[in-house]
Amino acid sequence: MIGIIDYGAGNVRSVSNALGVLGVEHFVSHTIEELRRASKLILPGVGEARSARASLETTGIPDWIRSVSVPFLGICLGMQLLFEHTAERETPCFGIINGAVKRFPGNVRVPHMGWNTVTVVAEDPLFHGLQSGEFFYFIHSYYAPAEKGAIGTTNYSGDFASAVRTRNFRGVQFHPEKSGDAGLKLLSNFATRC
Repeated sequence: MIGIIDYGAGNVRSVSNALGVLGVEHFVSHTIEELRRASKLILPGVGEARSARASLETTGIPDWIRSVSVPFLGICLGMQLLFEHTAERETPCFGIINGAVKRFPGNVRVPHMGWNTVTVVAEDPLFHGLQSGEFFYFIHSYYAPAEKGAIGTTNYSGDFASAVRTRNFRGVQFHPEKSGDAGLKLLSNFATRC
C-alpha cells in the first residue's frame, strides 16, 4: 500500500485521485506512525521549499525519510527536497541526493510551465512502457542539474534532471498526476514495478 505524505500543502488530492483511477491502494497521512505501514511512499509537492520543509519538520518526517528503505517517489518540490540544498530562500533539504537545486536563469520565462519532453538517460522501471521523448506536465522555477543522479532529462535553457534516482529514492520534476496517460503509466509503474 502506498502512503502519500501530507504536509498541509501540495497536490495530495490530485495524486490520491490519480492512484484511485489506477485502483492502487493508498492512504494519506502526516504522521510517521501511520506512514510506517506503507510499502511505498510518495511525497507530492507544490509550493515553496522553506514552508514545506518547516511543515515537515514539525512531525520529524525529514529525518525519518532519510532512513526509509521502501521505494520512495518525490514529485516536483518533493523531488527537489531530496537534494542537499535549494536556492529557493536558501533552504537546506534532506541531503539524500548530492547537489543543489538552482533557479532558472533570467533569460527564460519562469516558471517553466506546460508540456515538455523527458529524455530517458538511464534504464529504470519507472519508465517501463514509456517512450523516451514522452510529454509530461511541468510547473517549476527551480531545477536540478542534469548530472545529479538523472534517469531523465528535459531541455529548458539547457538540460536539467527531470527524473532522478539514488538507492530506493526516485524523484520526478514534472507532475505525473497532471500528465494524462503517460503520467498514469508512470505512477502505475511506481506502484507495480519499483
